[in-house]
Amino acid sequence: MHKLLKQVLLVCVCLFALTGQAVADSLSDAERAYHEKDYAKAAKLLRPLAEQGNAFAQFDLGIMYDNGQGVPQDYKEAVKWYQLAAEQGNAFAQVNLGFIYENGKGVPQDYKEAVKWFRLAAEQGNAVAQVNLGFMYENGKGVPQDYKEAVKWYRLAAKQGNAKAQTSLGFMYKNEKDVPQDYEEAVKWYQLAAEQGNAVAQFNLGFMYDLGQGVPQDYKEAMKWYRLAAEQDDAKAQTSLGFMYENGKGVPQDYKEAVKWYQLAAEHGNAVAQVKFGLMYDLGQGVHQDYKEAVKWYRLAAEQGDAYLQFSLGFMYENGKGVPQDYKEAAKWFRLAAEQGDALAQYSLGYMYNSGQGIPQDYQEAAKWYRLAAEQGDATAQSSLGWMYYLGQGVPQDYVLAHMWTNIAVTNTTVSEDQKKRTEFRDSIAEKMAAQQIAQAQELARKCTANKFKGC
Repeated sequence: MHKLLKQVLLVCVCLFALTGQAVADSLSDAERAYHEKDYAKAAKLLRPLAEQGNAFAQFDLGIMYDNGQGVPQDYKEAVKWYQLAAEQGNAFAQVNLGFIYENGKGVPQDYKEAVKWFRLAAEQGNAVAQVNLGFMYENGKGVPQDYKEAVKWYRLAAKQGNAKAQTSLGFMYKNEKDVPQDYEEAVKWYQLAAEQGNAVAQFNLGFMYDLGQGVPQDYKEAMKWYRLAAEQDDAKAQTSLGFMYENGKGVPQDYKEAVKWYQLAAEHGNAVAQVKFGLMYDLGQGVHQDYKEAVKWYRLAAEQGDAYLQFSLGFMYENGKGVPQDYKEAAKWFRLAAEQGDALAQYSLGYMYNSGQGIPQDYQEAAKWYRLAAEQGDATAQSSLGWMYYLGQGVPQDYVLAHMWTNIAVTNTTVSEDQKKRTEFRDSIAEKMAAQQIAQAQELARKCTANKFKGC
């Protein structure tokens, strides 16, 4: 009886070994076909193995559906095979399933589900999963934001040599994200990633040399790393390289070379580069002066939402610089910047309402925007608000408040001629006021200044 049982067991073991070898051979054949780019053959070999429950085949078949290789691209089908492999503990499938849920490919976007799969793979030591789990913690996606937990997972992946994790860990040290700010430690991790060719790390390492953070300041070394990243189409590095050539830092000053790098970054959509490239056309540095071309690039940058650029574009339309003078277009750009809190734009929009340029004249709107700029300390807006109170335009006429705002404006004015005019205006208001009113206005000005111009 025991002898028979042993014989049966031996037969089973032999069959298992033969079956395992057959599976291994089929997987090897599928892998060979894949590398030879015979995707249809690879998919044909993988499918029966996947249907028999082989996790490696399920994962590989998921990849083929994900990429549309040998089969029609089908994210839902990819999810199906990834899921089957992932549930068997295949870390690579768990990572890909995490990506699928993070990006909502074939399934509704679900950060919590992404975190679940990243964690399962990360706990198996998968470095890609660890860096992605760190990212989810750093950005509060699917989990509460937790820099300490992010650093933990970045460090685990970084120690395995993952360049993305090394870059992220460098960032955490540079920016004091739940670790003490340590520029030398940041440089260490950036260097490790940069030497692996990571463009973000190369840019960051160049930046550290540029500013002398964690290393002695060295423009030539900064240039070296900026260039390596820029040649990988990193737009920030291209912008920085342009800046180095424009200003002769680490290289002889060369406007044409600056223009070359600004243009590359600008065409990648980098707003800072678009401004710098526009400015080169504006000033005629490295290119023929061309205001229209300058405005084109300023507009592209402004459309990305930068308030200062929106104000600058409004200024160009208001004054007909590089574009036909167009008050309506000027008001549009001033408003976009003003709504973001830009004081110069708030004043300019107030002026457009006050004068009725590009928009219907509206003293109340003018006073509203003057006040918002005045509360940020803009002396011209403070003086203009004083005028509104003096004339009773958009606000009730009030000499005390007119005196208060004009007095504050005088104090904040740095241009002597403007200061003289505002002083004269303040004194002319005082001539219409009783001594008690002047004293009240001066007291209000003191309180307003102490409150940083808020609630005046």
